[in-house]
Amino acid sequence: MNRLSGKTAVITGGSSGLGLAITRRMAEEGAAVVILDRDTQGQVVADSICGAGGKALFIQGDVTDEERVSEAMRATATHFGRIDVLVNNAGIEGENTPTDQLSLAEWNRVMAVDVTAVFLCTKHVIPHLRKAGSGSIINISSIYGIVGGGDIPPYHAAKGAVRTMTKNDALLYASERIRVNSIHPGFVFTPLVDRYVHDNGLAHDAAKAHLDALHPLGGTGTPDDIAWGAVYLASDEARWVTGAELVIDGGYTAR
Repeated sequence: MNRLSGKTAVITGGSSGLGLAITRRMAEEGAAVVILDRDTQGQVVADSICGAGGKALFIQGDVTDEERVSEAMRATATHFGRIDVLVNNAGIEGENTPTDQLSLAEWNRVMAVDVTAVFLCTKHVIPHLRKAGSGSIINISSIYGIVGGGDIPPYHAAKGAVRTMTKNDALLYASERIRVNSIHPGFVFTPLVDRYVHDNGLAHDAAKAHLDALHPLGGTGTPDDIAWGAVYLASDEARWVTGAELVIDGGYTAR
């Protein structure tokens, strides 16, 4: 407990899936958490955290809208006095369509949420991290930012971009004690994976059995498996960690 005491963390897409788990665990560890999400379920999450004695704020907004992102960062700093942590978690998977059949509109849609939003949130949080004297930016990439899977081309490209953006920003801001790291989850049955299974006409139980077998440790992951990695990277325990890839995948990419 209290590993993040005194820190303020902004989590994009913090109302469901991995983002929800990250939000809850960071709040439990003493952080004031801000949920930046289009989904109004974020208010329910914030109310729940406050009701349990934590500190939370919901800001509704589209992370691809630069003005809204900038406003959200300013509102966070005004409300809690500072920003110490940004978790770039919001993301979409996109259509499972081969590259030669994929529309430019679909490519741009995925890139806007999965790459451009990471750029915008990073851009507009940096002044606040500078003011705080240090900070931690955590970018949620994927195992498919490291290896290919033979499907969903824009998702792979986007998560690979996030991986390299992370390393470059880590070098750009290291002298200011702003750390930038990425997390690469294996398969976790979040709403994103559920949609993938449904949209491809797969039976949930059969899909889960197939995916379970791909992870040497056995089974798919849970949102908390990823959330605890984010807590570590946000904490002072990771003060000497930047530009790193924290792979949490049950051994999927060890082959």
